[in-house]
Amino acid sequence: MRKKMLCYLRVTIILLPIYTSVANFSAGVSDEIMQPESLKTLPGVLARAAAVYGGSIAIEEGAQRLSFVELKARVDQAAAAFVASGVQVGDRVAIWGPNAASWIIAALGAQSAGAAIVPLNTRLKGREAGYIMRRSGARMLCHSGRFLGIDFAEVLQDESLPELPELHELVELDSTAWANFLLRATPHTALEVTTRLAKQRPQDLADVMFTSGTTGAPKGVMASHGQNLRVFSEWSAIVGLGPQDRYLIVNPFFHAFGYKAGWLSCLLTGATILPMAVFDAAEVIRRIAADRISVLPGPPTLFQSMLAHPALDRTSTSSLRLAVTGAANVPVSLIERMRDELGFKTVVTGYGLTESTGTVSMCRPGDDPQTIAQSCGAPLPGVEVKVVDDSGRELPRGREGELWVRGYNVMQGYLDDPEATAAAVDREGWLHTGDIGTMDSRDYLRVTDRKKDMFITGGFNCYPAEIESLISAHPAVAQVAVVGIADERLGEVAAAYVVLRPAALLEPADFIAWCRDNIANYKVPRRVHFVDQLPTTASGKVQRYALRDTQTNATKA
Repeated sequence: MRKKMLCYLRVTIILLPIYTSVANFSAGVSDEIMQPESLKTLPGVLARAAAVYGGSIAIEEGAQRLSFVELKARVDQAAAAFVASGVQVGDRVAIWGPNAASWIIAALGAQSAGAAIVPLNTRLKGREAGYIMRRSGARMLCHSGRFLGIDFAEVLQDESLPELPELHELVELDSTAWANFLLRATPHTALEVTTRLAKQRPQDLADVMFTSGTTGAPKGVMASHGQNLRVFSEWSAIVGLGPQDRYLIVNPFFHAFGYKAGWLSCLLTGATILPMAVFDAAEVIRRIAADRISVLPGPPTLFQSMLAHPALDRTSTSSLRLAVTGAANVPVSLIERMRDELGFKTVVTGYGLTESTGTVSMCRPGDDPQTIAQSCGAPLPGVEVKVVDDSGRELPRGREGELWVRGYNVMQGYLDDPEATAAAVDREGWLHTGDIGTMDSRDYLRVTDRKKDMFITGGFNCYPAEIESLISAHPAVAQVAVVGIADERLGEVAAAYVVLRPAALLEPADFIAWCRDNIANYKVPRRVHFVDQLPTTASGKVQRYALRDTQTNATKA
């Protein structure tokens, strides 16, 4: 992207607080949005939450307390500002930043204006983010200033990145630039928001979440308002989320776990949202006691880090009620320790993927530790799952095969990619997940392997083909293959096998340093092996299993 293409808001003037008059914009929103049909959209759920839960706290962030009514007022003003900025129904607005109240307000404001949001992973580097921005055709980007040492605006000003012709404006969140942006809202644009809200439908696009795969390039998964709300209404009912809960959301908002199973589920149930920007075991333990946290979902590594931290011995965790976790392998001992040492009354695991709107199956409260650790629970009500062989024939219970999913949770498709959509979802509506597993007589699923080479690092999905594509930009690399290897703390991490170009010289430390500068940190290989050639099949495809076997044997040796 080039600076000359953008109207970039980063002003330094000091503004008086503007939220004192924000209710003026809410007052202009018609009662039409309280009709049953509107409750099938995310803005409709916010309107219902404001009406039902009123002055109860919706978001608690540091010293800031926003009631559901106040949250709705701020979202209404943001929506009117988006309209004033030229955002049209059907446009896309990208959001790039850590968990914060402003992230939620920007997302719901854009959706209220009729746009779909495009969440960006905060760990992405310039080339990765630039690809998604271009692919999504986002009209605006709402971003944080600096986070984890990265200045998001500067990253996108890199002259080496591709042009972003659809991107017209960047607005920095949590700054005077955001305050200036909100001042664009007028009674006229507030009225236009009212008109758009009245016309929103459950089948309208709510978000485009990018996920990678075997092709190496991220694809935009499209989900509608109605899909999101039905899936996470069911999810919330299963786990028992309610107005009494105080939910510390450590899972990032750019992921379905933090966005949909996070703050959206809180809006559906009246639970209080407590955003946390960065996971730190000591800080999580402190906040559990200080903020009376009752709900704390996360990957297994989150709980393992807490259990290993010395602060746990001197801090009360008695407020904890519910944990939701999941991974390919969860030790039974971890589930038991989460109950016995952390004090969770309920621990459940689940299974899902971006293409299934985040969720396919869930364990149920009351399941024993073995079931919770060794299965992914039963499908959501109304969702079908079957296990099939390579020809697509359904297999008997207990037999291992690919998991296929059908129902209201299956994505609308990949953005502007009908061929990839057709390859993932067949004509009968079955999503071919690429995951290998079994189903027992109770319909409980167990994921045993991954057909698509994906591995999970600390809760983040990693796709070898995408990492290989990024590494291939290194001038010394001729070929590269990436596999996941076991790691005690993160579950699995990347290992790279690299064939260098003729006469090229490269030290392992320099290679990994380059990767850290150009690739999201969770994708960076922890080990690199320089090899003369990669093992391939007769057709020339890299034999990843052979590389994994080599790594395993080396580890054992």
